[in-house]
Amino acid sequence: MKKFVTILLAFILVFALAACSGGNLTGESGSNANFQQSNEEKSTTPNSNPAVSDPYNEPESGKILVAYFSATNNTEGVAQKLADGLGADLYEITPVQPYTDADLNYNNSQSRSSVEMNDPSARPAISGSVENMEQYDVVFIGYPIWWGEAPRIMSTFIESYDFSGKTLVAFCTSASSGFGSSDSALRSAANGAKWLTGHRFSAGASAQEVLAWADGLGVK
Repeated sequence: MKKFVTILLAFILVFALAACSGGNLTGESGSNANFQQSNEEKSTTPNSNPAVSDPYNEPESGKILVAYFSATNNTEGVAQKLADGLGADLYEITPVQPYTDADLNYNNSQSRSSVEMNDPSARPAISGSVENMEQYDVVFIGYPIWWGEAPRIMSTFIESYDFSGKTLVAFCTSASSGFGSSDSALRSAANGAKWLTGHRFSAGASAQEVLAWADGLGVK
């Protein structure tokens, strides 16, 4: 009987020790949880290191605008291909008084276009304006060649905005005339801009040709 009581007491003692040990493990788990919670709280603390960039505060990259004047829709086609390929915004420079066929009679020295091109100070009025021009970093400027130059309405456009610090690129369309110095008056009016080399296209220029030129400029 005493032997049985002794065994029973020993069994109870072993069980009690095991229970105490389990209580200690539970305590360690709680300690680990507190440590993990402390680390999580630290991870949510705003980073005070100015050297680490915050993607939410980084400025957005600038946008591209393709602005064009097209009296006979030839330049419009090239402008649309350029805008589509670059994912750029498109803006048509529309005269308050549209040009008629008679206005574009180059053989008549008294036609509207002839009179304007013979007067360097002529500034045909534009209907509407570009909204938030400041958002654009790169502006492509398209026009037809008139008497070896950009039409006077293009000077109206250039003089209507502040292009300082922007990159400007002119392109034109013509049946035979080259690009030449057709953008010289525009460059003078926006001398605070960075001008890239312009290009002349035929009216039927393909999208591949237009975009190959744009890619060569390094403009994305």
